Amino acid sequence: MTARLVHAWRHPRAEGGAGCCIGRTDLPVDPRKAKRLAHRIRAFARRARLPHIVVTSPLRRSCEVGCWLARWGWTHRVDPALAELDFGTWEGRGWASVPVQEIDAWCADFVHHAPGGGESLAALLRRVERFEPAGACVVVTHGGWLSAAAWLTRGAVPATSERWPPPPSFGQRVALAWSSVSDARRPGRQALGRVQGE
Repeated sequence: MTARLVHAWRHPRAEGGAGCCIGRTDLPVDPRKAKRLAHRIRAFARRARLPHIVVTSPLRRSCEVGCWLARWGWTHRVDPALAELDFGTWEGRGWASVPVQEIDAWCADFVHHAPGGGESLAALLRRVERFEPAGACVVVTHGGWLSAAAWLTRGAVPATSERWPPPPSFGQRVALAWSSVSDARRPGRQALGRVQGE
């Protein structure tokens, strides 16, 4: 299996999202934080001699980082495959206001139940598997997406919510071994590390 490194950053913290379920809720991000992360990505890409291509989620908290890089001459592509999990009717609600029985129903069938009638974890995992960087080595995406990619490197689907990997911190880089299209567009089987503060 041939694989290459894809460097995936989690977006900066969104404004107004504390304590809320904001999968597809399109909250803004502080422009200074988006620019700061874009600077870090640009510096990392320069050191690692990566192509100046970035692929981002369409949601503003990721996309605005790509927009800053585009201002500096990068190619910026937007791919819906990088979007966060869709939480359906839970979107934008405080976690404390989501009925306990709905959360329990999700935990009881963690992989196949669609929280809030949105998107199941199984659907997210398929979406991560189908993502094709197409020449890019830099992506900006979301915590749930990165947790799904981390799980796929382990080679199995989690049976329970307790085994689901925690998301990286905001602005954190995760290096993934990504297989080519000929290898079923599947992330590599080894997690190649998370780098705090990059």
